[in-house]
Amino acid sequence: MPGPLNFEMGASAEMVAFCLALAPPACCLVPERREELTTEGGLDVEGAGPALAEAVARLRDAGIVVALFVEPEARQIEAAARIGAAAVELHTGRYGEHPATRAEELARLQTAARLAVSCGLACHAGHGLNYDTVGGIAAMRDVSETSIGHFLVAQAVFEGLPAAVARMREIIAEARR
Repeated sequence: MPGPLNFEMGASAEMVAFCLALAPPACCLVPERREELTTEGGLDVEGAGPALAEAVARLRDAGIVVALFVEPEARQIEAAARIGAAAVELHTGRYGEHPATRAEELARLQTAARLAVSCGLACHAGHGLNYDTVGGIAAMRDVSETSIGHFLVAQAVFEGLPAAVARMREIIAEARR
């Protein structure tokens, strides 16, 4: 199943150099801590300083579409626009992991998605999404892309990757109607 490569990476000088050599069409910069098994929250774009802006500029100038993985917070989205990112990927972890506050988190994500688009950014969303939670995100017209890799790979153990991807695509298509 060929498709575009969106290279998820930390913003270290070493990773930026690797990405520039690989030259994927797109990348998503995420916070990176060695002890994490998976990304646990968004980048602090507002507090990152000039190194993040320089990484975004180098990647962008090489023709790579740069997204920043952020919390659904106005200050982070506005900072992403200021430093020249093309997109933000909203962290959907709280939405996916806490059913008791899911409606509240969905509203928060919708507000953030609208802000991202109004700032001139493409809006993506991801983290912790599965068959039960992706529909709420996919129904948002301001969200143009979702990231669901971990769940799909895990689900593939039970039903095979083509079947897991096909089912996910069906759920997303239904939510978009």
